[in-house]
Amino acid sequence: MMPASNIYKQLYEGVLASIPASVLLLDRRLHVVSANRNFLEKSRRNQESTIGQELSTVFPPVLLAYTRLEERVQKVFVTGRTEDEGEMTYRAPGLPTRVYFYRLTPIQDESSGQVEHVMLLMEDITERVRLGEEIRRAERHLASVVEGANDIVVSMDPDGTIHTWNRTAETLTGYGRSEVQGAPLVNMCAPENRETLQKLLREMGRGRKVSDNLELSLIAKSGNTFNVAWSLSVMRDDGGAVIGLVAVGRDLTEHRKMEAQLFQSAKMASLGVMAGGIAHEIRNPLGICSAAAQLLQEHPEEIEFVREASAKIYTAVHRASAIIENLLKFARPAQDLMVQDRSVPLTINEIISDTLDLIANEVALRQIEIHQRLAKNLPPVYGNRNLLQQVFTNLVLNAINSMSAGGQLTVTTRTNSKQMLIDFSDTGRGIEPQHLEHIFDPFFTTMPVGQGVGLGLSVSYAIIKQHRGHITVNSQIGQGSTFTVWLPITGVTP
Repeated sequence: MMPASNIYKQLYEGVLASIPASVLLLDRRLHVVSANRNFLEKSRRNQESTIGQELSTVFPPVLLAYTRLEERVQKVFVTGRTEDEGEMTYRAPGLPTRVYFYRLTPIQDESSGQVEHVMLLMEDITERVRLGEEIRRAERHLASVVEGANDIVVSMDPDGTIHTWNRTAETLTGYGRSEVQGAPLVNMCAPENRETLQKLLREMGRGRKVSDNLELSLIAKSGNTFNVAWSLSVMRDDGGAVIGLVAVGRDLTEHRKMEAQLFQSAKMASLGVMAGGIAHEIRNPLGICSAAAQLLQEHPEEIEFVREASAKIYTAVHRASAIIENLLKFARPAQDLMVQDRSVPLTINEIISDTLDLIANEVALRQIEIHQRLAKNLPPVYGNRNLLQQVFTNLVLNAINSMSAGGQLTVTTRTNSKQMLIDFSDTGRGIEPQHLEHIFDPFFTTMPVGQGVGLGLSVSYAIIKQHRGHITVNSQIGQGSTFTVWLPITGVTP
């Protein structure tokens, strides 16, 4: 039977040979008593050139001086306490530089209690250090991207408490990072938006997906409110649990200004198309006024005739005034296109009738018949009257332009359970199938050069989107087109 001492020796040697760390056993003279296979392989040494050698022979003098390894080993012999010293950079001949974490452990004699040996354990942490550097480099890169972004970037705890707040957020709101850190993002929003945001953050905290491009207003430190388009997402750990929320917001101030300019340009283009018909429409009542005034001068003594002439003048002036007033309403610049800030309940049938009156002469000149099939007792739609009239005018003018040889335009209003539908159906030439997917693109037009800039439908689509609706089109070549405007009738202001 093998003696117990031999068994323990073999076990000790087996453990040393299998562990993925380098181990040296040093005596009081700082000579190497044993070295495991890992150390010999990593240092490209053998047993003969290592066992019995001084520590200064095994390691480069520069390394020993830098780490003060010999001094630290002597200290362990004296104190009898383990020393976790830190990192050591070592490069064996012909091999790349490696980084080690080293530990000095005292080995005591059982009988005397004295420290007879010190074990030097070196764990190769080169890959760990490299990964750590890559992680830190990625963190620095991500931090620079976030800080340099033109959008607001906010990270939050799962309950919506602000954790980080980038430079753009500081610039736009006037609040520094220290002022908002630990505060709920909801508190930064306009009062009317807080309940909506709180509900969304609560849903995200539960791991549920929410819709992007949410428009909510922020209140700056100055008290001013500005609109922000938000994109919200969640951060998860390896197990899929939600550990944080991220909100990226884009200031819509400049975007709204550009939209206003675009809308106004499209409106002016529509006015240009209608100018001839409107001039004729105003010239008619002016002609009546002129003729009646001349007759009044010629027959001032005929009381009944004077009364009739005066009534005609009054009617004609009223007609001209109504046309001019409607024209001014349509042409008035939209200073603020935030529909939700200026929405009022509107009667769609009334807006359609006013629109058709505005372009009645243009319709007559083109030999087009208008049929109005307007449902009665329709619920109100919330929105901006001028913007919706601009949409209806663009759709009617497009229909007129598609019927160069005359035709019929039918305007229909109807509802389903949640939406108002307004159909503009013409008997024109129709739209080519390859053009259907592009008709709402800005500056896309099939009109000849100089007769259209391709803004009408794109602007109309944007306006209806602002009203939380959409526009669809159904067209067949040679049979005409139907544009349908869908608007919500939930009874709640958009």
